[in-house]
Amino acid sequence: MSVAVQAIMDGMPEPADLRLTVHDGWTVVTVGSVAVAGYSSSDAGMRNMAVVTLTGLGFTGRRVAEVMGLTPEYVSELRGQARREGSAGLVRRRGRPAKLSAAQVRSAGVWRAEGLSVAEIARRLGVSDKTAARVLPAVGIAGAAQQDQLDWEADAWTRPTPTVEPVTVEPALVAVGEAAAVEPVGEAASVANGSARIDIGVFASRYAGAMLLNAFTHRVGAGDVFAHAGIAVPQRRRFDDIAILTGVSTVFALGFASLEQAKHPDRAQVGPVAGIDVLPELRTLRPRLAAIADGCDPLELQRAFAAAMLAADPCTSGVYFVDEHFMPYSGALPLGKGWNTKRRHAQPGRVDTLIADAAGRAVCFTTGEPSGLSTSLPATLAELRRITGDDAKIMLGFDRGGAYPNVFTTCRKANVDWVTYRRGKLVVPTVLPITTSLIRDGKTVTVVHTDETVTVKDYGTARQITLFENGAPVLQILTSDTTICAGALITFMRARWRIENLFKYLDFYGIDYLADYTATIEVNTRPVDNPARKATRSQLKTLQTERDRLRERIGEVHTDRTLSIAALNRESTAAQRKIRTLEKKIATVQDELKTIPAKLPANVIDPAAKRAVHRANRRGLQMVLRLLAANAEHWLADRLNAYLQDPDEYRATTRNLLHLGGTITYTSSTVHVELDPPATPRLTRVLTLLLDEINTSPPHLPGDSRPITYTIQT
Repeated sequence: MSVAVQAIMDGMPEPADLRLTVHDGWTVVTVGSVAVAGYSSSDAGMRNMAVVTLTGLGFTGRRVAEVMGLTPEYVSELRGQARREGSAGLVRRRGRPAKLSAAQVRSAGVWRAEGLSVAEIARRLGVSDKTAARVLPAVGIAGAAQQDQLDWEADAWTRPTPTVEPVTVEPALVAVGEAAAVEPVGEAASVANGSARIDIGVFASRYAGAMLLNAFTHRVGAGDVFAHAGIAVPQRRRFDDIAILTGVSTVFALGFASLEQAKHPDRAQVGPVAGIDVLPELRTLRPRLAAIADGCDPLELQRAFAAAMLAADPCTSGVYFVDEHFMPYSGALPLGKGWNTKRRHAQPGRVDTLIADAAGRAVCFTTGEPSGLSTSLPATLAELRRITGDDAKIMLGFDRGGAYPNVFTTCRKANVDWVTYRRGKLVVPTVLPITTSLIRDGKTVTVVHTDETVTVKDYGTARQITLFENGAPVLQILTSDTTICAGALITFMRARWRIENLFKYLDFYGIDYLADYTATIEVNTRPVDNPARKATRSQLKTLQTERDRLRERIGEVHTDRTLSIAALNRESTAAQRKIRTLEKKIATVQDELKTIPAKLPANVIDPAAKRAVHRANRRGLQMVLRLLAANAEHWLADRLNAYLQDPDEYRATTRNLLHLGGTITYTSSTVHVELDPPATPRLTRVLTLLLDEINTSPPHLPGDSRPITYTIQT
């Protein structure tokens, strides 16, 4: 023991003399002017020894704990540990043991320097991506604590490709999700050379059933559709854009409605379904999807997707249904208000206008600020025309909410027939009803109806069909088509529920999510009610009320027998004089009212009026991916029900099959999906028949040329 410390111990030290100084990574403990301990600030063992030494010098445990930044209980624990085990007990490493040994950490540094991704290193080490990312800074890899962002900058295409020698990996270090992946030697070079796709490997996935959706995506050529968005096929350092879009659409199909929910499923289980080893983290998906959306036209992407879908399965009837879907906005930006049909009140938000065909498939959509169907319909019809072509016959159906003359006029200008229900009370038919036999679901149904021509105010002539049940009219259909069978029109309008079902199923895919709250604040030029006109109308109403009161007074005095003739004439003359004065004022106010517009731009009334306009590109891209997932499930459910014959439960059964586990095997020339057997023998037989149908023309993953075959594990 040094002389200085011995001198301190000769007398009781003052508590105020104990101090701790931290400078440049070093900690020094002093008593008065004497330094009694010095150690690296990261050395917990030396700190513990200094704590025990100070208590031995006579300082109380509470004072030592206060200076050293510890709790008195922990100081007492260290003293007891020193008595039992000596100094060895003070420097023992505490906490959970490290998941990686020093040799594994050094190997991680070598692999990272060779260009391997964090996900690939984690897979080799048998740990999570976050664990691998935490240890990389310790070996001098700057910036590896964060997951690699996708290299979509311009210089990513000119980056030199590193050369990596084949690496032999222990089987225990290549676990993927809940099962080990057999990783051949060649895959390491494939990942290092920049391939975003799985080259060769065997992957166990609890979402293997979602691979069935590729039967539809291949049918509509999803890879070619994504190329319409300017999405390049050349591979990125980790993931390509087509793989990202496929993965996000798969996440939506699995029932994770928002992009934020993509963090809930096991990414290593979802990745192989999209053709990549692991789905990117949310902090990677967000910026990459935003970059794709900002660099393309989502409507062009949707247009290409719908055209490919209709080319594969044409809409032979030419009947489409249109409706609007309101998405509420709960932020503070000055967004336009619309009518929320679910909550039955007006609130800020956006509106999507969707068109579905008679089979219930989503064909196209437009998105914008809340407005009436007559305002949003022209843009939506223009999209539909681009998809179907100029010569295709279109009949557009909508419900009573859009049955206005201006909507009819919009359809006529677009050379589109329309059919809807009459608003308000039914009118009395002017012709006698007739009986027609229809075949519906294989059964003959008899309907009683009338068919006549009526005049619609502010539009012109239209065809009116009245349906009778039990001798009384129950509904009336208005249409511009004068040639189609009336019974067929009744059948089509009874299929109006298909677009309602579409919205119901799209709720499952998160259609209510805005996806992007970023908005541009601009001058509000939207027409609003003119307060000057409102004030003038109020003034006119007051004058008219006063005039009517005076007229009533004249009638009262003429029936009052208590008044003399002179009093009667006097009151009557005075009232008439006031009425003439009021009528002159009323005429003046009415003339003035004609010159005041009913609506004015909001910035004219209030120069400070602002409005927020959401940027639609990012929501538009996610909507395309949602509609792709919805239509893929719709197609798969229809094909499954051809064997299942269960119209009540076939959609739920299909949705459960997407979560069927299995093994996905990637080879150099094929992709094989071996699904786990379903829960019941009947469903197993049905799924076997469906797989046999799909295998007759093997599909491909978007952006991958290898055919996919399906079997059920026996």
